[in-house]
Amino acid sequence: MKLHAKVKRSACANQPWLVWLHGFLGNHEEWLPVATLLPQWSHLFIDLPGHGESSRIAAQNSQQVSKWLAETVSSYNILKYWLAGYSLGGRIAMQYACQQEISGLLGVIVEGGHPGLTSAAEREARREADGRWAQRLREQPLSLVLDAWYRQPVFASLTEAQRAALVTLRSRNNPQALAAMLEATSLGRQPDLHAPLAKLGLPFHYLYGEKDNKFGALATQLTASRHPIAAAGHNAHRENPQAVANCITDILLQHAKEEP
Repeated sequence: MKLHAKVKRSACANQPWLVWLHGFLGNHEEWLPVATLLPQWSHLFIDLPGHGESSRIAAQNSQQVSKWLAETVSSYNILKYWLAGYSLGGRIAMQYACQQEISGLLGVIVEGGHPGLTSAAEREARREADGRWAQRLREQPLSLVLDAWYRQPVFASLTEAQRAALVTLRSRNNPQALAAMLEATSLGRQPDLHAPLAKLGLPFHYLYGEKDNKFGALATQLTASRHPIAAAGHNAHRENPQAVANCITDILLQHAKEEP
């Protein structure tokens, strides 16, 4: 299965690609403000199942999404790349990287992605919570559900104007497709990745907004290189794209010097 994707090529053919994964409710356009500030690299922007132009693709679980991700990257003949993901996309990126060695993958950049719950009770509670959100998506007006979604504590840094803009932007989505993807990729179904990530044989960088207390705390549990983003909350790349672009540039240039 090939997921829908958009390509933005650089004239620098010898540079690795950046493959971008958006968060829940997003689409391939989500990372454009950051990618535009990174003209030295070529970019592949993917629409995850249930989102954007992949809205008719229904995934059964995150492992299936990882398989489709690998097939999509391969279909573009991308030989060297970094995988960057936000929130849901960050969780998928971490699971993808923790599989067996993946040809061409140079490293992983995650923004605000959860590495996994550590107890069965937590996972069960999260599955139930995501099931309730999925039911609301199927039964209630999408704008009302989105307004409630962006009033969760993790989005506390949003102003009313920012929240309203996100509700308007995300209201273009198909709520039935979103509900299915939410249940299929629930954090309650994700394995605990702390141990696999600690053994990861690839560069692993973790970005989080300095106002995002929850994910700032989660970052301290990881053996990743940690990068707080100034003047930003959970959606750091939307709130401060220049700072995120600067951070990613530093990461890529640092590792380019280390390559043989």
